[in-house]
Formats: sequence, structure tokens, C-alpha cells
Amino acid sequence: MKSIRTLTIALAALAAAPAAFAQDASSDAGSSAYDKRFAVVGGAAILKPDRDPAPGLKIDGDVAPVISASWYATPNIAVELWGAADKFNHRVKADGPGKIGTVDQQPIALSGQYHFGAPDKVMRPFVGLGYYESNFSNESIGGDGAHVGLETAKGAMATAGMDFNINQTWFARADARYMKGDAGVRVGGQGTGEELTIDPWVVGVGIGARF
Repeated sequence: MKSIRTLTIALAALAAAPAAFAQDASSDAGSSAYDKRFAVVGGAAILKPDRDPAPGLKIDGDVAPVISASWYATPNIAVELWGAADKFNHRVKADGPGKIGTVDQQPIALSGQYHFGAPDKVMRPFVGLGYYESNFSNESIGGDGAHVGLETAKGAMATAGMDFNINQTWFARADARYMKGDAGVRVGGQGTGEELTIDPWVVGVGIGARF
């Protein structure tokens, strides 16, 4: 939960920062997309594991709200803090019908991004690379017996997306993120030395505003 609290505090700080500059911006008749250094995006995404974590074991994808805040060091280079505003809930299945359990996860990530073209272009593609952590909780796997838990997954995250400018302030966004990392497996609260590989894709859409 520490990562989630960090996300909430950081997003609040970044979202509030533009207000400090709003008065100056409103008084500048020449203000344009080039002058806006902050952006926030809210939307929804589906998180789907790229592979089965183990032979005969499958994890379904799920949809959850996501939010991000970015600071543009230049019109093309940005630092983005991104995360899920709620948990992705996954059904865990084994060979055969029905599920054998569920697990929640909530990722957070910090990335550097490069946005191609000028800020006022109608379509602006971007790419990014960063670090993520994904917290797992509410594991209910295997029914009776010792509790099976997952440790926080950590690793690299790659991003590619496109912004569609509506005007100088508002834009729509579509993006895809690939997370590479393993989660340690715990049984009865004890580490097993085994790791679960999920490597999910996160594909999302949203609406953003620049300040």
C-alpha cells in the first residue's frame, strides 16, 4: 500500500501545481500549447498478462481506471507518473472449467517519454521507458490449505502511444504499456524461492488537459 499512497500524494501535488501558474497563463494573450508544462490524463485500461504464468495456469485480464500526471522539461521531453486508480481483479484458472481463485493488482510507474513533433500537431506519437511496481493483494488461490500470496512485481516498463489534440488545452490519448517483471510466490507467509512471470500488457484510452 506504500506505493499506492505515494502515487496519490504525487499525483495530487502534480495536479495542483498548474494552479499556481494559472493566473500568469491567463494574463498572457500569446499563450499556446508551447507554454504548457503540465498535463493530467484520466481514463480506463485493460491489463492482460502476456503469457500464462505456469503450465496449466491462466490469469484473465481486467479493466480499471487509470490516471497520470506529466511534467514537460521541453516541448518534447516529459516525465510521467502513471498508475491504476483502482485494482485490477483477475480470475485465476487451471485446466478445465471454472476458476480456482482471484487476485488483485495495482501498478504504479515512473517514466521518461519523448513526444514527437510540435505540441500543436493534431496527432502526436510518443514513446517512453521507465520503472514500475505492481502490488498484489486479496489473493484467494487454491481454496483450502496454506494461503498463496504474491510479492510486489518490479521491473522495466515500455510505453507507446498517441495524443490527439482537440485544442490547446484538451486532448485524447491512446497508449499501450508492457511491463516486464516477476512476482515472488509465498505460501503460508513464507517465501518459496519461486517466481511467477506475468509480463502484462496494459492498453488504455483517456482524456487529458494541459496547463
